[in-house]
Amino acid sequence: MSKILMVVSGADSLTLADGTTHPTGFWAEEVAASHEVLAASGAEVTIATPGAVRPTVDALSLDERGGVPPGEAQRFRAYLDGIADRLGHPLSLAEARADDYDAIYIPGGHAPMADLAQDADLGRLLNEADARGKVVAALCHGVAALLSATRDDGACTFAGRVLTSFTDEEERQGGLGDSTPFFVESRLRERGAVVRAGAAWSDTVVEDGNLITGQNPQSSTSTAEAVLKALAAR
Repeated sequence: MSKILMVVSGADSLTLADGTTHPTGFWAEEVAASHEVLAASGAEVTIATPGAVRPTVDALSLDERGGVPPGEAQRFRAYLDGIADRLGHPLSLAEARADDYDAIYIPGGHAPMADLAQDADLGRLLNEADARGKVVAALCHGVAALLSATRDDGACTFAGRVLTSFTDEEERQGGLGDSTPFFVESRLRERGAVVRAGAAWSDTVVEDGNLITGQNPQSSTSTAEAVLKALAAR
């Protein structure tokens, strides 16, 4: 049985480019759909957050204002309710050890930009996991969390790696636009990653060795399935 550490942001607000505060959290589909696929395979999924705080779901991810139809919102809400105990008692990232897991999986929502992108404990975990060839997966804005991992010389651990993320185009079309504190795609490019983006809002997954990334919420199920396929091939 595979053991997967799902790292979820603990942030409930994001400081925008103009200094104002914007409510945020994890994106419901990215946690619910991913967790459902992984758990249904028989994998043991442990949820971890910075400081073991209970993560907050972004209200927009369960609302038509966020582009989520009522039926889908109801389904995601029901699934999250079903794992409420796990979400309510997460492992602290500081206590997590890469050797205890076969894969690390990071869903998004804007929240990872507020904490995971700079989290030293996550950076340590990602460095350990990547050095051991374990599967490292991230989805949408969760790919910003890869920025937390740096080498001894200060370079991003994932510089030179091929990946995808929530694109600048998608941020402008259906995200925070120019209010965003930074554009994830652009920041990853600046830090040396090779970003291969699909069409806006397409189900796009990119694999580069042990690194698996998904572009947006529409890629949630495919990203989780790619992780399971990679684990089964080991």
